Amino acid sequence: MPRLVQRLLLILSLIAWLSAVASAQSLIDESSELETLATEFGLADGPAWDGGSVLYVPDVKGEKLYQYRPAQAKLSVLLPEAGKISATFFNHGQLYLADNGNAAIAILREKAKEAVVTFEGEKPPRPNDLAVDNAGNVYTTLTSESRVVRVTPGGVVETVVSNIITPNGITLSPDERTLYVSAYRPKEVWAYDLAGVGDVSASGKLLAKMDDGDALGADGMTIDRAGNIYCAGATDIWIWSPSGKLLHKIACPTRPINCAFGDPDLQSLYITGFGGLYRQRMNISGRSPQPHGVLLQQRLPDSAEPTGRGGSQPSTVIRSPVAERLDIEFARYGDRRLLMDIFRPSYPVNVPLPCVVVVHGGGWLKGDKSKFRAIAIELAARGYVTAAIEYRLGGEAEFPAAIHDCNAAVRFLRANASELLLDPNAIGAVGGSAGGHLVGLMATGPDVPELQGTGGNQAESSRLQAAIVMAGPLEIATGSVAERSLKDPASSNSNRWLGGSIAQVPEAYHLADAAEKISANTPPILFMVGELDNPERNAAARERLRAAGVWTDVRIYPDGKHGCWNQEPWFSDMAADMDTFFKEHLPVGQ
Repeated sequence: MPRLVQRLLLILSLIAWLSAVASAQSLIDESSELETLATEFGLADGPAWDGGSVLYVPDVKGEKLYQYRPAQAKLSVLLPEAGKISATFFNHGQLYLADNGNAAIAILREKAKEAVVTFEGEKPPRPNDLAVDNAGNVYTTLTSESRVVRVTPGGVVETVVSNIITPNGITLSPDERTLYVSAYRPKEVWAYDLAGVGDVSASGKLLAKMDDGDALGADGMTIDRAGNIYCAGATDIWIWSPSGKLLHKIACPTRPINCAFGDPDLQSLYITGFGGLYRQRMNISGRSPQPHGVLLQQRLPDSAEPTGRGGSQPSTVIRSPVAERLDIEFARYGDRRLLMDIFRPSYPVNVPLPCVVVVHGGGWLKGDKSKFRAIAIELAARGYVTAAIEYRLGGEAEFPAAIHDCNAAVRFLRANASELLLDPNAIGAVGGSAGGHLVGLMATGPDVPELQGTGGNQAESSRLQAAIVMAGPLEIATGSVAERSLKDPASSNSNRWLGGSIAQVPEAYHLADAAEKISANTPPILFMVGELDNPERNAAARERLRAAGVWTDVRIYPDGKHGCWNQEPWFSDMAADMDTFFKEHLPVGQ
C-alpha cells in the first residue's frame, strides 16, 4: 500500500477515534455496586478523608468519633466521648470539627478538641456542616439562624450569607470563588460569589432544586475535582454540574445525610446515612486536602529546617523566600476549569524569571498537583516561577485530554508572562512517571494539532525550552507500555487511558508516543531515574535525540526506586540537578 494512502487511512482513523473519545464519561463506576461498610452508629454524619489512609466519621447521636481504615476494612472508635459532632473536614494536616453540642468550631489535637471559636448567646447558634479553604477560614452553616458564617484562623466570626432558609450542607468550588449552600426545607442548592467582601447574600443564585416529592432533605455536600456538586437528598445523592445541570442520582438504601470522597485514589464516594456508612466507587476523583504548611501560622523562618513526615519525605511547608498563589484557573472546557498552583521567590525581582511547569504522576489515572508540591517549592526557592498543574485523569476523560491540559498550561503562562513576571521564552517542565511521559510529549509534540486542545490562549505556543523526564516512558506504541496492553490488559493503565490496547486503538498509542515525534526542534531533555527503576528505560529515545542533534543525558541515582524524587535523600540531589540543568538550558532574556 502506498505510504500516502497509509497516512490518509491513519488520519481518518485518528479523526474517528478522537470523535469517539469526546463523548462524556459517567462520573459513577457503573461496574461497582454501592457497599454497606458499617451500621453500628446512632447517626453517622459528615465524614472527612485525611488524604492518606483514614476516613473520619462522627456519630452525632452516639457522641463518638470513629475512624475507618479501608485498607483493613476496619472501623474503630477514635474519640469515645466526642460529644455531638455533626460534621468533620480535613485540611492543612488537621481535622476540623463542627462541634454542634458545644456550639463551637474545633480542631482535633491528638485526642482532644481545641476550640477555634465558641458561639455566644443565651441560645448560641450551633454549627451544622463546615468547609475549610486554602487560607484556613472555616465556613459553617448556622441552621437555626438562617445564616452562614466564616471563622478566620484567629477566631473572628463574619457573616457571609444572611438570608437563606435552613442552611445545612456547605462546600466550596475547587477555585474557592464560589460557595455552595444547601437549604434543607425548600430542598434547594444556592451558589454565592465570594469575590466580594463581607455579606455576599446579594450574589446568591439558585443553582438547583430537588423535585422528588414532599420529604425533607437538602443535606450534606461535597465537591469533586471537576467542580461537580454532590448533595444528600431524601433518598439519593444528587450530583449537578457547576452550571446546575443534573448529572446523576445515587440511590441509597436508607436516607443519606452527608458524603465525602476518600480512599488513596480519592475515587470512592463515602456516604453517611440513617443506615450507617456506605461507599460507591467513582470514575472521577475528589479534591485532596491541602498538605501541611499552607497556613500562615505554619510557616517557618529561614533558619528553620522543616522535615517531611517521618523524615523521609521532603517538606511541603511554604517558607521564605517562597510565595504561593493556589488554585489559579489556566484552562476551561465548558463547565470544567483546570487549576494550577504558582510558586515564586517572595523577594523583589527586577527581571523576568525562568518558569518550570511541574506535572504529577499517577499512571494517568490518579494523583493531583499537590503530590509534587515539594519539587515546585524547592525550585521556586532556587529562583524559578513554578506552576504545579492538574490535568484531567483517565477516569474523567480519556487521552488526549491530559496532554491538552498540559499544553494549555504552557500557553496560559506564556500569555500571562508580564503579570507573572516570567520569561515567556524560558519555560521548561519536569514530570515523574506518567507525568514524565506527559512532559516528554509536551517537549516533542508542540507542532501536533491533535495534542493542543481548546483550553484557551490558542494564539500562544505550547513549545518548551527544556524538559526533565523522571522515569516516564516516551515510547508508547512500542516497548513495555504497548506490550502490557496486550499481555496483561486487565492491569494496563494505558488500556484505560487510551481506550483500548495497541491492537484496538493503534492511532491513540501512536499519537501518545513522544519518541516518535522527536525532531531537530525538540528541546534539551534530561532523564532522571533511580538505579532500581529500570535505568535503561528510554535508551532508544535518547538515541533518537542524539541522532537528531538534540542535547540529552541521563542521571541515575544510587539505590533509588520509582518515586524516589519525592523521598530523601534522593529529593535533594535531584532538585540540585534540576537546578543545574534548567540554569543551563533556560537562560532568561534570550
